[in-house]
Amino acid sequence: MGSYRMCVCFTRKFKVTEAAPPTDVKDAFNRYAEGGPHMTAEQLHRFLVDVQGQGFATKGDAEGIVQQLLQKRHHMAKFRRHALTLDDFHHYLFSADLNPPIGDQVHHDMTAPLSDYFIYTGHNSYLTGNQLSSDCSDVPIIKALKRGVRVVELDIWPNSTKDDVHVLHGRTLTTPVELIKCLKSIKEHAFRASPYPVVITLEDHLTPDLQAKVAQMVTQTFGTMLFCPDSECLKELPTPEKLKYRIIISTKPPKEYLEAESNKRKMNNSHNVKESDDDVWGKEPAELTVDQEDEKTDSDASENNQDNEETDACEPEVRLSRAPAYKHLIAIHAGKPKGGLKEGLKVEPDKVRRLSLSEQALEKATMSHGTDVVRFTQKNILRIYPKGTRFNSSNYKPLIGWMHGAQMVAFNMQGYGRYLWLMHGMFRSNGGCGYVKKPDFLMNVNPNGSVFNPKADLPVKKTLKVKVYMGDGWHLDFKQTHFDLYSPPDFYTRVGIAGVPADEIMKKTKKKEDDWTPVWDEEFVFPLRVPELALLRVEVHEYDMSERDDFAGQTCLPVSELKPGIRAVPLFNRKGEKFNSVRLLMRFEFI
Repeated sequence: MGSYRMCVCFTRKFKVTEAAPPTDVKDAFNRYAEGGPHMTAEQLHRFLVDVQGQGFATKGDAEGIVQQLLQKRHHMAKFRRHALTLDDFHHYLFSADLNPPIGDQVHHDMTAPLSDYFIYTGHNSYLTGNQLSSDCSDVPIIKALKRGVRVVELDIWPNSTKDDVHVLHGRTLTTPVELIKCLKSIKEHAFRASPYPVVITLEDHLTPDLQAKVAQMVTQTFGTMLFCPDSECLKELPTPEKLKYRIIISTKPPKEYLEAESNKRKMNNSHNVKESDDDVWGKEPAELTVDQEDEKTDSDASENNQDNEETDACEPEVRLSRAPAYKHLIAIHAGKPKGGLKEGLKVEPDKVRRLSLSEQALEKATMSHGTDVVRFTQKNILRIYPKGTRFNSSNYKPLIGWMHGAQMVAFNMQGYGRYLWLMHGMFRSNGGCGYVKKPDFLMNVNPNGSVFNPKADLPVKKTLKVKVYMGDGWHLDFKQTHFDLYSPPDFYTRVGIAGVPADEIMKKTKKKEDDWTPVWDEEFVFPLRVPELALLRVEVHEYDMSERDDFAGQTCLPVSELKPGIRAVPLFNRKGEKFNSVRLLMRFEFI
């Protein structure tokens, strides 16, 4: 008992005082409770309709909220007091479960072709860490699927004895995982987070015999879940609604793959060199053409444009005949653009396809052919992938792809950082189902035949007013000494917009010193030219005079999904995992 007392003597306590409701909350309570000490369900219903913009809310909904709050906060039995105090009302507004900033239901039209949607897309989905030496595993694939990712990428290679198929990042030190293990995990977890289709993009480095083996594995694993088109080339992509609970395979058809390999062998023979260091490091963007950049992989980065070179058609044709089942599985054909960028972006009337560009090639393409990219993506699939030198699994700015209609902006989901937070934010849209309907302006063709030009100088379409009232929950989710050893933390909030360049901005509140429950009560105004693509960025930091400021939480929310009114905004850690308690009280208003 004595040792216990000693322990208590040396324990320092930071007093956490509960912050009073902000003035706006008090004013709303007084107004809708009509000056009385309690707010009835009927009065709460009026508040929900007038202030929170919930015109669809019923009196029954308001009664349910009152009942839930009273039982949760006061453990009151049914049929006792049916009204809220100011503290109850504040508690309701500050509850992320009861009063979230965005909805959790699918509400977009899901009956348009797949090309009409942004699709949650992973890059090298099997890697547990960096691109060069981390383990390959089905665990990151499962994690991604549970988060709602709908496009999984697998690099498939022969094993050392050439009689089985492994998934690994080729020509690196990554340790392989068996393809069959990945396929089984995809089958088990594909539809845990969303019923909408999962696309498996295969980066294929196999012989025809092993391609035939893959066809067998895929068919046996997925059975009737597998979507196999009736015709070899689809004229239009099916809809997410029609493809619910289906698996789609996308890769190069075997003939194109073999021609590319044949060209690569010719090039290697003619130069009489092995893969150079450039294969790993990738060339500078200025040296790259879209032909060289297509279909990802660091090892392909050194390929010269051999597409116009004649190929030995005999060998691919003969070998191709051994893998017809494999070819039949491919629902979305991927392929290299022939004859340069302009040619590669041509829209063919009788077939749809998938084109892959690196982040650098996309940037180059949008500089000279921005509207061609938009037009291509109105019917075809464009996949963007990280440049080969992102060894640490970092990511790039996704907005350039989205502004130009790219459906598959592929990200290293095992990476961290602000760009990944933007990706998480975009795909919180539409109930987190992994498919977000592209704005109409990206799909429209004007009477004169022109399409949306991302470079055009656009007028302000909508203005978002954001008020940051206060924050809470850090004392529950962090140790008392996490931010400062000897005093409570000094929090400030950064708020801003990610979107088209003209809309991008970050602002910040003043820091609130020595307070676990900071009250800022500051308002910010954001004029938006393209609100449909705007993401609200929120970060909380703890000011540190001597070192770099500490991270204290973040979130990213699609502006198009924001519910107006006073809302509780839950915050997430660096990895994008939700904190148990940390949240902000904010107000959103469109003017």
